[in-house]
Amino acid sequence: MTSSRRDFLKTAALAPALRSAPRPVARHAGVRDSSFDPWVEIDPDHFRHNIAEIHRRSGGRPILAVIKNNGYGSGVANVARILEPLAPVAGFAVVKLHEAVVLRDAGISKPILLMGPFGTRELDEIAARGVMPMVYTPIGDDLDRAARRARRRLAVHVCIDTGIGRVGVPFRIASPLIKDLASRPSLQIAGTMMTFTEDEAFDREQLSRFDSLASELTASGVKLGARHAASSFALFQHPDSFLDMVRPGMALFGVYSEAAFRGMGVMDLQPAIALKARVAYVKRLEAGDSAGYERAYVAQRPVWVARRDRRVLSYVRTLRVLQILRVLCYQLNRTVIWANLE
Repeated sequence: MTSSRRDFLKTAALAPALRSAPRPVARHAGVRDSSFDPWVEIDPDHFRHNIAEIHRRSGGRPILAVIKNNGYGSGVANVARILEPLAPVAGFAVVKLHEAVVLRDAGISKPILLMGPFGTRELDEIAARGVMPMVYTPIGDDLDRAARRARRRLAVHVCIDTGIGRVGVPFRIASPLIKDLASRPSLQIAGTMMTFTEDEAFDREQLSRFDSLASELTASGVKLGARHAASSFALFQHPDSFLDMVRPGMALFGVYSEAAFRGMGVMDLQPAIALKARVAYVKRLEAGDSAGYERAYVAQRPVWVARRDRRVLSYVRTLRVLQILRVLCYQLNRTVIWANLE
């Protein structure tokens, strides 16, 4: 079984859906949730182990822990509480302002980078919460006003598009924007960042573009803060991109972004979250028997079939959980899917 970034992100969307499955409006006071309800387990020791591995691999550089998408389905505050006490973790990155607010309300005090879009009307909340917005458009005046209203200097990270074609100020025209932001007393550029395409040959060109721009700006007296480019993928492929800080996401959770990375011996990552369910019923199918609607599975030989909670099985049809669960857990633990008699 191989894993990929896309499979992991699909699975991350599954876990909160399971936790928020509909409950009856009225229930008897003595009735509890079924013991067969699926659940998500978090292993703090494995998170700590993965941080240590990333810290070692990056040569002791600070780690900006990406815990977006509600901590990849495990609860953004749950993960942050485990990681915040760890010295290598310099801060957190999320994609929604709501996630940043949840972290502050949970008592998380380390820096938080908001990598997703935001409206100018949300800048007051961003400033009040001490959240660092990722900036790539000419909104210096709006940032100025928000900083004045908050009566504090506002830290930002500038995102440069070096070729991925997504958000970020294009590298060719980035210099004027960055110089404008750096010239404003109410603002502090706390970081400057880019994202790789994960095309090995073109990644080198991207890094060259980023380095050239950074060198030019630094030479002109602009303070860029911490330069960061290395995601979980780059931790394996591009050690020259570690710069001032690394920015992993999936690796924190023990997921190798490419199956081939597992055998490289670069890092020993351990799965830190697992989706689990208890087996509710086991039966034997003979060769030719089938299971599921539209005969989703047809036994080619005698097998044992285990049925789990229906809310887990309902996702099989839409997210191919029988395959994707292994990406998240690497093993199905107590949940048996198909067990050959031989």
